Amino acid sequence: MLPALDDAAVGQWCRAAVAALSAARGRIDDLNVFPVPDGDTGTNLLATAEAALAALEEAGPGRIEPAWAVAARGAVLGARGNSGTILAQLLRGLADQLAHQPPADGPALAAALQKAADAAYAAVADPEEGTFLTVARAGGEAAVIAVTGEQTSLAEVVRAAADGARAALEATPGQLAALRDAGVVDAGGAGLCLVLDALVTTVTGVEPARPPLVRGSGRAHDHGDVPHQPPAGPGSEVQYLLADSDETAVARLQDRLAALGDSLVVVGVDTAAGREWNVHVHVADVGAAIEAGIEAGRPYRISVTPLAPVRPSAPVPDARAVVAIVPGGGLAELFAAEGAAVVPCGPDGVTEDDVLAAVLGSAAAGVVVLPNDPSLTALASHAAERAREEGRDVAVVPTRSPVQGLAALAVADPARRFGDDVITMAEAAAATRWAEVTVAEHEALTSAGLCRPGDVLGSAEGDVVLIGAEPAAVACELLDRMLSAGGELVTLVGGPDADLGDAVCAHLAGRHPTVEVTRYDGAPEGVRLQVGVE
Repeated sequence: MLPALDDAAVGQWCRAAVAALSAARGRIDDLNVFPVPDGDTGTNLLATAEAALAALEEAGPGRIEPAWAVAARGAVLGARGNSGTILAQLLRGLADQLAHQPPADGPALAAALQKAADAAYAAVADPEEGTFLTVARAGGEAAVIAVTGEQTSLAEVVRAAADGARAALEATPGQLAALRDAGVVDAGGAGLCLVLDALVTTVTGVEPARPPLVRGSGRAHDHGDVPHQPPAGPGSEVQYLLADSDETAVARLQDRLAALGDSLVVVGVDTAAGREWNVHVHVADVGAAIEAGIEAGRPYRISVTPLAPVRPSAPVPDARAVVAIVPGGGLAELFAAEGAAVVPCGPDGVTEDDVLAAVLGSAAAGVVVLPNDPSLTALASHAAERAREEGRDVAVVPTRSPVQGLAALAVADPARRFGDDVITMAEAAAATRWAEVTVAEHEALTSAGLCRPGDVLGSAEGDVVLIGAEPAAVACELLDRMLSAGGELVTLVGGPDADLGDAVCAHLAGRHPTVEVTRYDGAPEGVRLQVGVE
């Protein structure tokens, strides 16, 4: 009988939780009808618990950090799915209360469980009762009640938490019509009950005796559409890790994603490289969800999973196409040479109908659209939505510059599954920082100060960061700044001034000899040089 939870006990609990979830994964998957009947809750919870355990094992017994912190970080960075992300938040909430503290006794654990449940509610944009959250809160409240009633030993507290959670789980069908009609308890809550029972086993050495997780008297569950819910699809589950951001940007991201979809969960954790977030949402517009992440920071480890089977009705079911919106001239020729269907964006701009015509005219079932300009992403998304109504499988990769579009196009592979190809292209675009060298036409106040007509401007990610007199000097300093953060490949798209491109290439060869340089002609009118750094 353990009197308190020390680092060794946290590790034992993680191993016991992984074993319990592994044994019950299929049964939990079978219970999964809410929020989407996609039958993966047990799989996602197990993957999240395994990530926590893997982090502990990788850190080893000689680690300096508390086990609570290591396990929570592993869970957040490895969380999968809606329930997995909430489980990660629960572990992070426990770590916030118990890391860097003496081993947790009964009262300390009870308080931590209640506060962790509160944090889990706060992480979910639109919390529902009758779910994982309800079960977590009931477990925390039962633990606190036990302490209030002078049942203060660790064993008494963990038993009370597990029993309270189980009672709440059995009540979930009365709180959600989808569960009642399918004759099941909440799948995420069922997984949490197993995790808490694993804690009881760790502390007491005795596994709690529980009735099996079985369906009740509701109709058979076939993972089809569930009454009182929107039908599954045609949406997607989008999940990614977000780095290089801050709390303000993440708050804006949450607002934007909440407007785009549902099942939004955002969980942050401190890492050696700074704070990172695990972002999970269900959306119809995958490109917009990824673009929101790009605007908030650096999304990586992006995953996109259809919430329902996609049944395109295209003339050529296995055909793929990439539609790129680009200025005319050299860039259009460059994209066309790489195999893209080009929609020119001339002085009069481009219309939604132009993009739709290119998508439908491609005769391909799977089409990726590259807007190559932040102002054109919404237009591309609307065209894609209309194309989906025609039976096409269309994704918008939110490229913000032609150099990002070239990076995405370079990794396109029609031999991949369409969703995997979209992810690969989006990751290549997100990993490409972009910049431009232009000449000011008007006096204006910029991020780098006041500019006057004729000044040379160096812009990075759309923001003016340099003002100078000579294009070559501005371009070289701009590249030095970008490469100071690392980079292996530089893409240059030059205008009519070949001497500028020559000067920049010579500078890179001398100052950054290990960087690979790819050079093209065809920069848009008014742009002296476009730059991409990967």
